[in-house]
Amino acid sequence: MGEHLFQSFFLIFTGAAVIASLALYTRQPLLVAYIALGALLGPYGFGLINDVNLVTEMSHIGIIFLLFLLGLDMQPKALLSVLQKATSVALISSAIFAVMGYIIGYAFGFSHQENLIIGMAMMFSSTIIGIKLLPTTVLHHKHTGELMVGLLLFQDFLAILCLMILLSGDLGKVDPQQFGMTIAALPALGLAAYLFVRFILLKLIAKFDRFHEYIFLLAIGWCMGLAEFASMIGLSAEIGAFIAGITIATSPIAQYIAISLKPLRDFFLILFFFSLGARFNLGLLGDVIIASLVLAAAILIIKPITFRVLLGRMSEKKSLAWDIGFRLGQISEFSLLIVFMAVTNGMIGDRASVLIQATAIMTFLVSSYIVIFNYPNPIAISDRLRRD
Repeated sequence: MGEHLFQSFFLIFTGAAVIASLALYTRQPLLVAYIALGALLGPYGFGLINDVNLVTEMSHIGIIFLLFLLGLDMQPKALLSVLQKATSVALISSAIFAVMGYIIGYAFGFSHQENLIIGMAMMFSSTIIGIKLLPTTVLHHKHTGELMVGLLLFQDFLAILCLMILLSGDLGKVDPQQFGMTIAALPALGLAAYLFVRFILLKLIAKFDRFHEYIFLLAIGWCMGLAEFASMIGLSAEIGAFIAGITIATSPIAQYIAISLKPLRDFFLILFFFSLGARFNLGLLGDVIIASLVLAAAILIIKPITFRVLLGRMSEKKSLAWDIGFRLGQISEFSLLIVFMAVTNGMIGDRASVLIQATAIMTFLVSSYIVIFNYPNPIAISDRLRRD
């Protein structure tokens, strides 16, 4: 077992290092490279890694850390200010994208339940691509950066609500009573976490903050502990991790914890994206390729137009509205997480799963190219657009 696991890790991480180098040289998004590696090495590719169940289970830790760090970056006061500007645009646009996904799924013969999840997956834009292609200059502090961050954060909240919906029922059949209990458990968990942080955790951090190893372990223990507790009371581990992050976001040591845990998060996220690719059934791609092309084209066209119109109605400049629209003109890594959850819980079939994953990969690539060649970004080909 140990030798098999070592060989799998060797193939995954050595392969990821090679393919990531190629992706950076050719200016491709790294997460697409990891998914492609999984498809090549997995059971539907060359079959070098046939058992992806263990990798998939381990990769779940990466999602828990991702949501923990997302919570750590959310300063409550600044968050409320930004969300006030972006709420209406995020709600209306998400509804439009969900309906569009449902209609296209229906046109290609998917079931009602699968269409609901397809529509759900279309609602979000990629935080990773959106932030990575936003210049690390003063643009972050300008109106463009503020609106983008606000829209992405509100979408993150909607994504967490969608995860709650997916996890609240049996095989996608949402039980209203169980869902109501889940909603009621959320503020109770938040209050309990706040009290624990205020009266115990922060005191431990203040007393032993010079021991970096202890702070590192304490952060992991808090994240994993609240994630497990949330799972025990009917929520999800992801929601518990998110609340764990928010409750210590105002602590002076929050950014140190975030920086310390990012390499660990990246380690498990590589496994997550690899496992998505390994579960990508290339044999079914031919069955959904037309639907994927139509869905991807709709996303790439309708998302920028929708953001342009909605932001224009808020009296934003036309150039700024198009800029944000194209930067958010793809679906999200949260969409892939929704697929992962839906497949794990038997809510959608393989064809619908492949459809959403193929759409994600296509929109990641095309939208990245659009931004790289037309808007200021850190990896632009043109010196005129490159902003480091």
